[in-house]
Amino acid sequence: MFHTVLVANRGEIAVRIIRACRELGVRAVAVYSDADATAPHVALADEAVRLGPAPAAQSYLDGGRLIAAARATGAEAIHPGYGFLAEHAGFAAACRDAGLVFVGPPAEVIARLGDKAAARRLAEAAGVPPVPGYDEPGASDDAIRAAVARLGVPALLKAAGGGGGKGMRVVREAADLDVLLASARREAQAAFGDGRIIVERLLDRPRHVEVQVLADGRGQVVHLGERECSIQRRHQKIVEEAPSPAVDAALRERLGQAALAVARAAGYANAGTVEFLLDRAGRFYFLEVNTRLQVEHPVTELVTGVDLVAAQLRLAAGEPLRAVAGAPAVRGHAVECRVYAEDPARGFAPSPGRILHLAEPSWPHVRVDSGVRAGQEIPVHYDPILSKVAAWGPDRASAVRRLRAALDDYAVLGPTTTLPFLRAIVAHPAFAAAELSTAFLEEHFADWRPPAPSAEVAVVAAVLTAGAGEAGARTGWPAPPGAGRGAASAGSAGGDPASADPWVRLAGRRLP
Repeated sequence: MFHTVLVANRGEIAVRIIRACRELGVRAVAVYSDADATAPHVALADEAVRLGPAPAAQSYLDGGRLIAAARATGAEAIHPGYGFLAEHAGFAAACRDAGLVFVGPPAEVIARLGDKAAARRLAEAAGVPPVPGYDEPGASDDAIRAAVARLGVPALLKAAGGGGGKGMRVVREAADLDVLLASARREAQAAFGDGRIIVERLLDRPRHVEVQVLADGRGQVVHLGERECSIQRRHQKIVEEAPSPAVDAALRERLGQAALAVARAAGYANAGTVEFLLDRAGRFYFLEVNTRLQVEHPVTELVTGVDLVAAQLRLAAGEPLRAVAGAPAVRGHAVECRVYAEDPARGFAPSPGRILHLAEPSWPHVRVDSGVRAGQEIPVHYDPILSKVAAWGPDRASAVRRLRAALDDYAVLGPTTTLPFLRAIVAHPAFAAAELSTAFLEEHFADWRPPAPSAEVAVVAAVLTAGAGEAGARTGWPAPPGAGRGAASAGSAGGDPASADPWVRLAGRRLP
């Protein structure tokens, strides 16, 4: 096992990796930008290295600075987490050239699978059908037009060089194709430096199902079951669960074997995810491979008992797969929600600012992967994810009930968050009935608006905001009488010190 690992990321995933390092007895080095100097992942690590200014291009995306930090701290390996440089073949190669282990698949595998067109052809050669489409390299606009005419609308334009919803456009009317194609190319070029576009048929209300795989680079590959990630907004996953309620034992076997076939064909090593679309007739189609840890990995960990981050580190250190994963079996059900500092009432615009109060749920069989603390400033420069909340139960219904209770017990004051939106999703009858598809939000939440806060919540918010100065003023809550005297004087009653705490006065009620 490594002695020292540099964690080339931030926020909740950096905290997650650092904790896995501690359990393995590995020294963890954090990196940070000026915007993250006081972030929890910095405090948790054994050592921390400043990368540079807040913009990601001058800090977390600067591979040279990351490699220099690893060398300066004696790290033997770099774990990229997800996002930033996690799927950057050039960075993986640079780590290898610097004598460092990149905790992930080899650079050549990342490049092979990161090209969506090449990945489709690889899957098809392995006997796994991709979504019907057109994936010729460097296709011209005329070729794309011809492909859409042949496939018919609705069709999906996708960036060939990357994922995450970037460079992706839905063509519902042929007359809109030229405008959407130009827009998709521009966004793909800006996001990935690659303006190539492929076309896929847009399936009618499919489910998005993915299979977690582990490989040791010696030809041994195992899958850990599937996850359902159908609830998405603009192709970004919001709620995930394992196993999929749409997959029976026979389909699970076929999906798992298809994922293993793709991984073997790619020469895969370390952890990865093979993604599929499942149509309403039960047919599945290869979608893509994510060559990294997934945001939704906790649900797989909860139902299999396999620590995927520890598995990544152990595989990267050269341990054989049989020692790392054994023969994993799925037990029970787990559901996860991603909590973002975004404002659902304003088109999910980022909501930066200081966290004035934070109360995260602490329940049996509930897991919170968090990367923030009270008093922290949420910067504008990065993905606004705050945490992931996952709940396990012996069956889906009990897992959903626990998740609903945990979300009700979760409070953030300061930045607007997606918590009310998540509560509405997991309380919806269609979600309870597992009637899921990638169109779930369009069908049930197209006109959703967050509920107005109660009078009691407004009082609590005002009291807590009173002493927060300019940061508190940005929350938009009205200041209470006597706000200038601070929260304690505004909340005191009859000289009782306990009554100065608004949580005492309101019997622990949580904010929406």
